[in-house]
Amino acid sequence: MTNYPIFDGHNDTLLRLQATDAPSFFTESPAGHIDLPRAQKSSFGGGFFAVFTPNEDDNDGPADHITKDGYDVPLPPPISQEQALAYTNTLAARLFRLEAESDGQLKVVRTADELKDCLQNDVTAAIFHIEGAEAIDPDFDALHVLYQAGLRSLGIVWSRPNIYGEGVPFRYPSSPDTGPGLTDEGKALVRECNQLGVMIDTTHLNEKGFWDVASITDAPLVATHSNVHSISPIARNLTDKQLKAIAESNGVVGINYAVNMLREDGGLGTDISLEQIVRHVAYIAEKFGVDHVALGSDFDGTNIPDALKDVTGLPKLIDRLKAHGFHDDALEKITYSNWVRVLEDTWK
Repeated sequence: MTNYPIFDGHNDTLLRLQATDAPSFFTESPAGHIDLPRAQKSSFGGGFFAVFTPNEDDNDGPADHITKDGYDVPLPPPISQEQALAYTNTLAARLFRLEAESDGQLKVVRTADELKDCLQNDVTAAIFHIEGAEAIDPDFDALHVLYQAGLRSLGIVWSRPNIYGEGVPFRYPSSPDTGPGLTDEGKALVRECNQLGVMIDTTHLNEKGFWDVASITDAPLVATHSNVHSISPIARNLTDKQLKAIAESNGVVGINYAVNMLREDGGLGTDISLEQIVRHVAYIAEKFGVDHVALGSDFDGTNIPDALKDVTGLPKLIDRLKAHGFHDDALEKITYSNWVRVLEDTWK
């Protein structure tokens, strides 16, 4: 156990639970990366629970698109608003059912005070987050309804195009400057989210889209599960210029545990040490300030280091951060308080 509740920037646990053979969230199991019993053993205080609509019959990954230098996965095709909204409702309902069935052990939080209360009282806190805004119609009717339901965080894109913008491909090596910026609808979406107090997540946006968000938003810039491009030059990671902009906005980056976003060579092998995660945390903390780095695992959505295994490996990660020289106030910021600060500055 650690002395710090670990609040996490991103997981895809709802998507995993949607699988017909997935074990119950309330039963300890070796399946996946998170269930409630394992989380409670590991000082996992909660996180952003992503609602994501996958493309049908599209399971391609980097290993399917190897190039002479690395890999280049084509962007999947767009999906319809009708398909995305239906699937969003399904996964959101699953999240709310988990809350209802948890006997007070899990809470979908809608305010920073609720989040702080959960962290102080060992209640797992869940933020309703949508990854990829395909479910949102251009009149924003669905956005307002989903906000009333509890939506508090929105990623404009996943790594595919939609009416609001375009995501980066899974490409190594590559700059994140891979396509056009936000559409007029995308710029309007940023403004509407600002008015509501929905956090905008720049994760998966290409570089032009990122700078469009930066030029419009009145909230801190956030990337919930992204890493350092200077260490691992995959298109999904953030350049130093982007990291500086996030810091100057008093925002935060959640470090992703995906092995290909941690490794210098972009490789897919999972036999890497926890020092690779620490290295990305330390880079941002030392160059841009410890106030601007947190954790954003991507649990249940990616391949993570064998040394971590699942949520139960988090105490080992905290030990490695301590060994690097992070203590007390710095660990508190990295594990949860940077997220709390940004949400206090963003949510209405």
